[in-house]
Amino acid sequence: MDAAAVDEPVPTRSARASVEDALLDAAERLLVEFGHAGITTRRLANEAGVNHGLVHYYFGSMENVLVRALERFTQRLVERQRALYAADRPFLEKWRIAMRYLMGDDVAYGKVWLELQALAWNHARLRERLATVDAEWRAVLTEAFAPARDDHRIDMPLEALVSLVMTSNLGIMLERQSGIDAGHRELLEWIEGWLDERG
Repeated sequence: MDAAAVDEPVPTRSARASVEDALLDAAERLLVEFGHAGITTRRLANEAGVNHGLVHYYFGSMENVLVRALERFTQRLVERQRALYAADRPFLEKWRIAMRYLMGDDVAYGKVWLELQALAWNHARLRERLATVDAEWRAVLTEAFAPARDDHRIDMPLEALVSLVMTSNLGIMLERQSGIDAGHRELLEWIEGWLDERG
């Protein structure tokens, strides 16, 4: 047995988690700033403050790091949205808060989500993992809109309503990443007014 191998410290779970978190935090920042095409193993490691060999040691591939960053980011927002929709307040107020997130706080998430979607176009395995992220969002909206659909007399199948909201949000996120915001605020104000009339 190689003596050097015996002397190498085995990372503890907390040390490993710390390195993984640093890499995932760095991946989020770099996806927002440079996009997936601008991230190399060395750039990611430098941003995280760790040895570049740890990227593949802990994650296996750059793609896995990036998807894990999206999955972790998604989990944070899904928990926030579930708490929002579970709150004891009128649906219209929940809708307004959710749209404020979409138009403001969640711009970075939109960039990460869109970057990973583009990366997945040519990677079947990544598409599968992104489909899971998409399904999480659909589940959140299905839970939120099931009672609201009845309360606001929305005459549309629930699955179609969720798909409409998902597709509309994605379109807004995509256009905003391209610097286009024409009609977004007006659309959301119209929907608000429509919901208010039917509430």
